[in-house]
Amino acid sequence: MKFTDGQWMLQPGVTAHYAAEAYAVEIHPDRLVVLATTRPIKHRGDTLQGPTLTVTISSPLEGVVRVSVEHFSASQPRRLHVPMPGAHQPAVRTGENSTHATLTTGALTVELKKGEGWNLTFREGDRVLTRSDWRSLGYIQWAGDRGHKTAYVHEQLTLQVGESVYGLGERFTPWVKNGQVVENTNKDGGTACEQAYKSVPFYLSSRGYGVLVNEAGPVSFEVASEKTTRVQFSREGESIDYCVIAGPHPKAVLQRLTALTGRAPLPPAWSFGLWMTTSFTTQYDEATATHFIDEMKRRDLPLSVFHFDCFWMREFQWCDFEWDRRGFPEPEAMLARLKAKGLRISLWINPYVAQKSPLFAEGVREGYFLKRQGSGLTWQTDLWQPGMAIVDFTNPAAVAWYQGHLRRLLAMGVDCFKTDFGERIPSEGVVYHDGSDPVEMHNLYALRYNEVVFDLLREVRGADAVVFARSTYASGQRFPVHWGGDCWSNFESMAESLRGGLSLTACGFAFWSHDIGGFEGNPPPAVYKRWIQFGLLSSHSRLHGSSSYRVPWLVDEESCDVLRAFTRLKHRLMPYLYAKAIEACDTGVPVMRAMVVEHPDDPACATLDRQYHLGESLLVAPVFTESGEVDVYLPGQGAGRWTHLISGEQQAGGRWHREQHGFLSLPLYVPPNTVLPWGAEDERADYDYTRGLSLRVFALDDGARVPFVVPSPDGRIAARGDVLREGARYTARVTEGALYDWCLLVDGRRSAVQADGGWLAFEVN
Repeated sequence: MKFTDGQWMLQPGVTAHYAAEAYAVEIHPDRLVVLATTRPIKHRGDTLQGPTLTVTISSPLEGVVRVSVEHFSASQPRRLHVPMPGAHQPAVRTGENSTHATLTTGALTVELKKGEGWNLTFREGDRVLTRSDWRSLGYIQWAGDRGHKTAYVHEQLTLQVGESVYGLGERFTPWVKNGQVVENTNKDGGTACEQAYKSVPFYLSSRGYGVLVNEAGPVSFEVASEKTTRVQFSREGESIDYCVIAGPHPKAVLQRLTALTGRAPLPPAWSFGLWMTTSFTTQYDEATATHFIDEMKRRDLPLSVFHFDCFWMREFQWCDFEWDRRGFPEPEAMLARLKAKGLRISLWINPYVAQKSPLFAEGVREGYFLKRQGSGLTWQTDLWQPGMAIVDFTNPAAVAWYQGHLRRLLAMGVDCFKTDFGERIPSEGVVYHDGSDPVEMHNLYALRYNEVVFDLLREVRGADAVVFARSTYASGQRFPVHWGGDCWSNFESMAESLRGGLSLTACGFAFWSHDIGGFEGNPPPAVYKRWIQFGLLSSHSRLHGSSSYRVPWLVDEESCDVLRAFTRLKHRLMPYLYAKAIEACDTGVPVMRAMVVEHPDDPACATLDRQYHLGESLLVAPVFTESGEVDVYLPGQGAGRWTHLISGEQQAGGRWHREQHGFLSLPLYVPPNTVLPWGAEDERADYDYTRGLSLRVFALDDGARVPFVVPSPDGRIAARGDVLREGARYTARVTEGALYDWCLLVDGRRSAVQADGGWLAFEVN
């Protein structure tokens, strides 16, 4: 939201009061409390009128500074904030001298200038990260048509020359957010616009720090778009709250962010395999689903999860959590038959109950739905399901009721749920059971919805708990997995989906997926096959569409070959990918990483949004052209040799490469000095990764010792070790745990197989 009209003037009707002086500073052991006046105080008469701002500076976690700003402190309802399960009182140091007051937490110091001339400077050691200075912190009054004034508070934090901003949730707009206006409000807009299913009021700077605006309600960001050298964030009301998060590099920022807002639990290994769905509006029943599954088996196409989308329930009755017996006459028996084929089963749900649902009257009677303000009656809409109501997840009884119906489905043999929707939540005219402000609950609703479902799955399924969620909010990484929503079936939408994934993972989300082939429309064969590659080289992989089945043989026969090859490739990579998943849950560094996150010191990576890393050892550049031509940038200083995982061809780092790839290949590179655990199984994602493992060695420097980690599909670390190169001799040691029937693979040459034991030596001439 823009309050100014250029450099000097204000928008019509705007009155701005900017922090001008730190008039009084209270130094406490754990915080600074500042009385900021909006005019310089020259004499006593200047103290007689406001406004003033109370600024409280504290730390919720080492290396994080929290700034809370209030105008009126008691004139509005309790504000809702971003969940921070990791917040605690760290050791801090406060102090002052004649000109400044400071608070230090870890390596991060905030320095407040006393007296006239407002300035807050955030430093990491001697390095200035950002500042709030002249006309940065403001209290705004905006007069409407009838003279009524709406209040806002804004902060502006400085950007330095060449600094780029990323994140702000799953954003499908350009990856670098500089120049954009970003409204932090969840909406069901699809991937082809500026709206987002997953708003996160956090941005990551290319200079190695982050800013989390600690607000639940809508926040408006002007990213170098109102003031070209500042990020402005504003909120309607009388206060604003934000945190500056130290680095010094992007991974460290994400580690601190997720330590504060929560980290993802580990999804089950089977969830990393291929998911296939009935699609959305296609006609299907038990025979159709069984045919798809059997045909996948006949064509030797591995499948892990089968998902029934919304028409597993009868039309007009979503959600009643009852199988439509016209198409699924014996659901328990059907589920048993499908699970006997080795499949997991997912069901589509949403948090809405249509008027025709048998559950509607019960929900109204018991008060389980959002109510209309002023009447106590149920709030209803026709937008989606006719006459639908919305479950009120602030009501514990409604939560138990909703979970009870899901519990019944789990007892039938269902394994997980696709938690669709959660964005179309009214922000006015409704009342919540716990009295929450509907404006501030709009974004938090999706978070609570996913939490309700995930908590039940964790209770019933334990470590197998996983959802497939579309909407969420900050801290939603605690309830994985998330997918990218409604995209079109073309290369442009494939690229915008990738931008959304990069933006979301830059906000600390460990796992992310998307609809292979696109959701709307029918993908041309080239789009479908290239999207398969991209999809199987994402943390989670799902075939899904809207009005057409997404099974590969209905596109063309070569699509079956591509799907088979890349599904099997992902299964072979599972010892590596699952180790990275465990690491993501332990550290908060996501599996999918933007190039700037993995290579923050390489300026060429700052703007790259058509390639990414899976962990540190795989670089993926999806192909977005009909011809198969693709440009890929390989970081490094030129001497390092990147190795193509599929062909074994080597390329120099520190430069761009233009390549041509058929449908069974794409730029998929391994950096030098890498040991990549390579699994023996390609039929499924969950298997014993320690048996038959190959340690694939890539361009080790002479004298280099490179560690490796091999996980177990139950989430434990099964083995650790390292590989040492001494001239032509390679020595592998298992220093913890055990491997069985394992070998080294160097430059395509395989060592002898070691049945068990702790070391293996191999000489390459």
